[in-house]
Amino acid sequence: MESEQKRALVAVILSGVVLFAWQYFFIPKSSKPVSTSDVEIKSTILDKASKTDSSSVGAERKPIAEAKPTDSSDGKVFSLSRDQVSVSFDRYLKIRNYTSSSTVEKFENIVGAEFDFRILVSDSPLLVKSFDKGNEFSGAGTFSNGDTFFLELDEKGKLKYKLLFHAPVAPTLSFKSTASKTQANKERSFILYGKDVSFFVLGQSGSDESNYKWFGIDHDYHLFAVTNSTPWAARAAIHENGSMMLTTATTTQVLEGEFIYSKKNYDMLAGLGSSLELAVDFGILGVIAVPILRGLQFFYKYFPNYGIAIILLTIIIRLITFPLQYKSFVSMKKMQVLQPELAKLKEKFKDDPPRLQKETMELFKRGGANPLGGCLPLLAQMPIFFAFYKVLYAAVELVGSPFYGWIHDLSVKDPIFVLPVIMIVLMFLQQKMTPSTTADPMQQKIMLFMPIVFGFIMKDLPSGLVLYICVSTLIGILQQMLVFKTAK
Repeated sequence: MESEQKRALVAVILSGVVLFAWQYFFIPKSSKPVSTSDVEIKSTILDKASKTDSSSVGAERKPIAEAKPTDSSDGKVFSLSRDQVSVSFDRYLKIRNYTSSSTVEKFENIVGAEFDFRILVSDSPLLVKSFDKGNEFSGAGTFSNGDTFFLELDEKGKLKYKLLFHAPVAPTLSFKSTASKTQANKERSFILYGKDVSFFVLGQSGSDESNYKWFGIDHDYHLFAVTNSTPWAARAAIHENGSMMLTTATTTQVLEGEFIYSKKNYDMLAGLGSSLELAVDFGILGVIAVPILRGLQFFYKYFPNYGIAIILLTIIIRLITFPLQYKSFVSMKKMQVLQPELAKLKEKFKDDPPRLQKETMELFKRGGANPLGGCLPLLAQMPIFFAFYKVLYAAVELVGSPFYGWIHDLSVKDPIFVLPVIMIVLMFLQQKMTPSTTADPMQQKIMLFMPIVFGFIMKDLPSGLVLYICVSTLIGILQQMLVFKTAK
């Protein structure tokens, strides 16, 4: 009996440690809502990666046809526009601003003055000497070293570029941002996608090497990226000062691609290609998180409130998992029936643990009970729980989405902790209804105390996630009542 108490206590302590660690490492340090409510979808685009094109590389460089260079000063800004999209850049080919009919917030307000992006050759940035527009959305120019470049703003708002060098070079792409966190106090990250997607938190050092399809940096639910139609073999060095240097592993005379600046809307990024949607960090739970996002989007289409969408999706999930829940509830009821006999066995074989274990297993077998059956629903729900968290935290669609009353943003915590209190009450009620699988009063007391522990841990989690737990627990109570009335 004493050993069982110790094991139960250790299990509870370890569970608390795991949950606190998860809270510390994964939830936002602040619940400050993001001021992106009036930021609509953006699709701007900027530079990209290297591809060696032997057909276009020659000993002779082709001059820009009929270009009329205009010398630019350090403060010179060039611009291109197409339809209702425009982009401006300076003599470093650094994007200065981007606007479109679907964008309210200015590019410079989101990126901030601390962000810098440059293309380096031999550790020196390429400087635009001249630029001549062939039309409003395309043009050609020269660098101060005599190399040439071409820019074109395509129909999707992406800025395509092509750089031609007179001699083979190993260019370096430089990203830098002194601000390590977004306005929402989320950690800002460099993102690289080769074989897999990698995230490097700004302000931390690291390195990577791969054939990259794209790479970039996030800005308050927005992504600045350089995509590559042909994988770019490069080395990445990330430094504590907030910089990332990507240097190609091979020399080239042609560097071409697209600069991309977009709101981190999963579907919009997917539409841009190159697997840019992986910038929305669902992690290894993406296989569950994406269907959850799709389900929320589906219900939102008919009921334009993501809180209602969460409720409806939770009902569907509970119905799908009900067969597993049914078996679990039946198993718990059988375990309760066996408790008196189990207590007799413990008393009879208290000095013979091997015999006690053998007789206990035979008792469970005769009674058709599974001592682990009650854990199965929890284990089945944990991946869904974490996937819900990932969707609420990473999907920009839910940022700033209100529910009702005091819940103004489902992606941040309940400001007055009403939902966590409701969750505690529901979990406590469910605990009281659940048949005890142990005769040990200490274990019973510990289990009754667990709702308070979970409530304290979850008080700072997104209110949308707590709403999911509340609805799921309520449905679980109703299912449990049904099963206990019908199960034999």
